[in-house]
Amino acid sequence: MALNGNPEEIVSILKEEIARYEEKTQVSETGSVIQIGDGIATVYGLQNVMYGELLEFENGVKALAMNLETGSVGCALLGPEEGLQEGDLVRRTGRRADVPAGEKMLGRVINALGDPIDGKGPIPTSETRPIEHEASGVVTRQPVTVPLQTGILAIDAMVPVGRGQRELIIGDRQTGKTSIAVDTILNQKGQNVICIYVAIGQKASTVAKIHNTLEKEGAMEYSILLSSSASEPAPLQYIAPYSGAAIAEYFMGQGKDVLIVYDDLSKHAVAYRTLSLLLKRSPGREAYPGDVFYLHSRLLERACRMAPEFGGGSITALPIIETQAGDVSAYIPTNVISITDGQLYLESDLFFSGVRPAVNVGLSVSRVGGAAQTKAVKKIAGSLRIDLAQFRELEVFTQFSSDLDPATKEALEHGKRLIEVLKQPLYHPLPVSRQVVILFAATRKLLSDVPLSHAREFAWGLAEYMENIQPQVMEEIQQTGELSAENEQVILDCSEAYKKQVSPTWQA
Repeated sequence: MALNGNPEEIVSILKEEIARYEEKTQVSETGSVIQIGDGIATVYGLQNVMYGELLEFENGVKALAMNLETGSVGCALLGPEEGLQEGDLVRRTGRRADVPAGEKMLGRVINALGDPIDGKGPIPTSETRPIEHEASGVVTRQPVTVPLQTGILAIDAMVPVGRGQRELIIGDRQTGKTSIAVDTILNQKGQNVICIYVAIGQKASTVAKIHNTLEKEGAMEYSILLSSSASEPAPLQYIAPYSGAAIAEYFMGQGKDVLIVYDDLSKHAVAYRTLSLLLKRSPGREAYPGDVFYLHSRLLERACRMAPEFGGGSITALPIIETQAGDVSAYIPTNVISITDGQLYLESDLFFSGVRPAVNVGLSVSRVGGAAQTKAVKKIAGSLRIDLAQFRELEVFTQFSSDLDPATKEALEHGKRLIEVLKQPLYHPLPVSRQVVILFAATRKLLSDVPLSHAREFAWGLAEYMENIQPQVMEEIQQTGELSAENEQVILDCSEAYKKQVSPTWQA
């Protein structure tokens, strides 16, 4: 090839190019697909791959290394398998699976990989958190002593939840489990708590309905919705709760309180079983893989309350488990019951008889919350559980008897009024001050002369009446969480005045 121009000029250009030249060699370990199908790929040639490492296919689809066998690696696809075939190259990324995290995620709906699915454009985040992360050690934690108000009277009075606790919501389908979780999220407005709702294997329409409810009630500004719907492959449903926990840990690391709902872990266990069987792992008892207990224990152990020197943040977890015909002794329910710090058991019979929320007081328990309960509620509601249990016993023994002594009649009437007062409509969480007034009226038998059909209306109306007549007393109860003897007398006086005002309507 003939060179035109001055030779010196050409030499100087070549020298300049050589000086600017940087040697960029990229060494990456690659393998090839030997089998693919059902969202699982078997890859040959990745000798040094780590468990849980992200792998990348030629078309950009990511996969999670899960089975490390001699000569091959079984990996779960985190994207569509269309276009992938045997012989395709697979590259190691050298990093464990992670998810983006940041303040900008608040108010958004994302998938299990942290990508937005609400049509509002990309989320600008610079930080990432590993999906699988070791739970905080014992030394870095502190006891659960701060209440997390659910706004639901029956729960805050008898099965209280503290910040940093793991409280299981368990019951048959269609008994109001998700409603309790959504009410709790709505009640965190102004409480400086970030809420993350993780939907695992739910219908997309159900998630859309929850999103609309939170949007309408103004709760999306402090919430994140993470959805891995029923139509998505099992690997994405499997990593969804871990992604949610990773985002929660980001906020906890900043000293913030986080509430995370896993709805529900029954479907998560099924997704993991599907994944394990496709990876040719042998099922153990009940057809689940042997490590299914570890699956949920390593997830829920990440919920805790950190000591002040380690940031002081907290993650409160509300896992949900669906039972079959009320069988709490089945494999997955007993697993999760043994991991958590208590459970809210919702009963179908109560739900269908009109007691909503359908909390079974006998089987529901909080192993921590009593230490974190608001003092005023603890003081008033101390006898509530015993009174309800006594009522249930008497109800069974007296349903065939008509001749009752006055004490039994009184206990039955008192129990009926307690149950009536504890009924609460959907999406109406109550502030502490109103809870205190309603519980005071119920437990101190201020409703004994109120007709049963008007008992709930009177107790709830009294709380509203006091908001208007004695706002400073209600504010004091709300701020301090305590009920002084003077304020008790104020409630008694207001009750008498309100009774005179509304009693004429009872005869109508």
